[in-house]
Amino acid sequence: MKKIVTVAVAAMMLTSAVFAAKQKVQVGVSMPTKSLQRWNQDGQNMAKELKKAGYKVDLQYANNDIAMQTQQIENMLTKGDKILVIASIDGSALKGVLDTAKKQGVKVIAYDRLIMNSDAVSYYATFDNYKVGTIQGNYLVEKLKLNSRTKADPAYIEFFTGSPDDNNINFFFGGAMDVLNPYLKSGVLVCRSGQTSKAQCATLNWSTEAAQKRMENLITAQKYGPNGTKLDAVYSSNDSCANGITNALVGAGYTAKNFPIVTGQDCDKPSVKNMIAGLQAMSVFKDTRTLASQVVKMVDAIAKGTQPPINDKKTYDNGTGIIPSYLCEPVYGDKDNYKALLLDTGYYTAADLQ
Repeated sequence: MKKIVTVAVAAMMLTSAVFAAKQKVQVGVSMPTKSLQRWNQDGQNMAKELKKAGYKVDLQYANNDIAMQTQQIENMLTKGDKILVIASIDGSALKGVLDTAKKQGVKVIAYDRLIMNSDAVSYYATFDNYKVGTIQGNYLVEKLKLNSRTKADPAYIEFFTGSPDDNNINFFFGGAMDVLNPYLKSGVLVCRSGQTSKAQCATLNWSTEAAQKRMENLITAQKYGPNGTKLDAVYSSNDSCANGITNALVGAGYTAKNFPIVTGQDCDKPSVKNMIAGLQAMSVFKDTRTLASQVVKMVDAIAKGTQPPINDKKTYDNGTGIIPSYLCEPVYGDKDNYKALLLDTGYYTAADLQ
């Protein structure tokens, strides 16, 4: 009995020692902005999970200001942060400060947005972003019945993607267009404006206001409306753009009875409310709790000097080579499954969606 007690005490002492050691490791978490709901959730989930695992956390938001994010990361390095988790504002703007991080032996995990042109990036944690696009594209194929349409009865669509300085749009938009391009070429899917390239469809800073203005311009130019030119769908890479698109469509007189299919991503609260109201069709759900937990596992491995969990070594080249990555699985939510997906799992409460 005495031996068992001694072993138990030793185990407790070891656990305490490990926790104390982690307390000496400070992790810098740099998020791009508080203006989008998802980054608030990402930052909070990350800080909560890291603190629970025993790490000190330095969480900063950069207000979509590249200079501010650079300064915040510089301060993290000055304070002695040993591991950095960075969701960049501009994936190509951090090379200088990350060169300093590399010289100091600081490991860098790019979070959800790949940091480009820097060999200081050790790992990348994200969702399968190409799959996000293919989920959106396949949803449109199904709901627009593109496989059974003919050129005599095409579906009409417009396209929106995100910020051109976010490498992820290459995967979101690219995945969707890989699905939809054959239908555009065959003529069963038609974009009246002709704006189908990434540059034409980009939305700086994923701005709701910019997306709304562009949609309003498209409505005016193409004479879209419930009693005007037919519009069956609007592809949107994420929810902040979808919200602007929805605002413009509502302003043009569309209602839940005749609303075009609008896609999205992130299952932000306003978009989920719009789905319930019939003003947005779907949104790809990327559970930030899952991604935060995965990043904690990566941080843990780095702190212990072991290899972090990785499941992709071929997809993400940041200009200096392939970055070892962990890709979490996205799924989509709509009016039919949002309760099981978002409420039953505790991601939101019913009050959140009132």
